[in-house]
This record gives sequence, structure tokens and C-alpha cells, in this order.
Amino acid sequence: MNLRIRSLSIILFALAALVTAPMVTAAESGRSPSPDGATVGFANLADGDVVPPGFTVKFTVSGMGIAPAGVDIENTGHFHLLIDLDALPDMNGPLPATPNIVHFGKGQSETQLDLPEGPHTLRVMLADYLHVPHDPPVVSEPIRITVSSAAPAVEDNAN
Repeated sequence: MNLRIRSLSIILFALAALVTAPMVTAAESGRSPSPDGATVGFANLADGDVVPPGFTVKFTVSGMGIAPAGVDIENTGHFHLLIDLDALPDMNGPLPATPNIVHFGKGQSETQLDLPEGPHTLRVMLADYLHVPHDPPVVSEPIRITVSSAAPAVEDNAN
């Protein structure tokens, strides 16, 4: 068998395995299900914003509730802020706590960030009581912000 036919046979076998593989539900994957249409985002930031050092980030959620880590309530989770990640983290296990993945396990919906001046990418993601992303994941589109000492201070009108 020549190399082209062997390669084609391997590819076809792999495709057949994918097509015939059973669908895995959220429960079988160990991930909590998320309801259709659930979303997260930023209440006070938008793509392209220029912010001063030491700015506040506020999160939003729609279609789900917020509960602290460790509290297992259906259709809830807690926020995780993804900072300057090129790709999403592994969705099949707990999100690690790193400088680029900040956990809000007490159910917080805002935080003060002090990022270095320059461009940054932010995303917000909901994860379940065990810090595992939901299935399907509830994650925002990335926004690009620039931290600049020349940016005006932002007033907090939510007293």
C-alpha cells in the first residue's frame, strides 16, 4: 500500500470514529449545564476603551444566577476574569488560579484592576461551584482595552 493510500485510510478511519462517537452530555463530561442564551459581559467597559491605572471592572450576567464557589445550585456560577490569554483555558476541569485567570469565588461582581500601562485583552467567564466552566461555556467575547496614565479618571455613578 503506498503512502498516499495509507494516509487517506488513516484520515477516513479517524473521521468515521468522530462521526460514530457518542455525544457526551454535560453530566457525563463532569461539567454543569448552562441554560440556552446565558451570557456574561462587562457593565462598564467596551472594546477599545482607554482606562486609567487602577480602574474598576464590573461584570454582568443574564440567564443565570451568581453563587459563591462551593455552593451547588443549578444554573448558577461565579465569575472568572481572563486577562491577556491568547486561548481559552481547558474547559474540562477546574480553572487554575493564575495572574491571568482571576477567581471571584465569593460571588463578587466587580473588582479593582491595576494592570501595567499598554494594551490588554479581557474576557469574563462563569464557572460552576467547582470552578469548572459550564457546558456550553458562558464566556464573553474578548474586549481590548488600553491602560494609560493619560486617561481621565472614571467616575463611579453606582453609589
